[in-house]
Amino acid sequence: MAHVEAVCISVKKGTVKRARPSITLVADWGIENDAHAGKWHRQVSLLAGESIDRVREVLPTLKDGAFAENIITRGIDLTKVLVGQKFAVGPEALLEITQIGKKCHNDGCAIKKATGDCIMPREGLFARVIRGGTVAPGDSFEPRS
Repeated sequence: MAHVEAVCISVKKGTVKRARPSITLVADWGIENDAHAGKWHRQVSLLAGESIDRVREVLPTLKDGAFAENIITRGIDLTKVLVGQKFAVGPEALLEITQIGKKCHNDGCAIKKATGDCIMPREGLFARVIRGGTVAPGDSFEPRS
């Protein structure tokens, strides 16, 4: 079963996100106390743990949140997800995918500089919060119609 592996936030833009025991998703806003929350289409960022594992083969010290991802999933192929698809996260929350990938920084992020590649432009997903709730590692992550 697909699940949440880790949840991360940063209180200031431009800083690495840090893993937390749980996060609170707020409808039409994003994650409480996260620098990227707001009334826009990229309220929450997602990345598959399997994708991060591939980067850790080259950069084993990589910590959760290094790609500025809010939710790390495990057990679902996020490369097959489409814009508009919805996911139930944990017992209450509902996300809608709004964007696939994002342009890396002009001169490349620190991960790209260290490994020669960055997965976020290809494999990162962005979503808006349809229904809020608390999300923690181990919670379910399931497609919804």
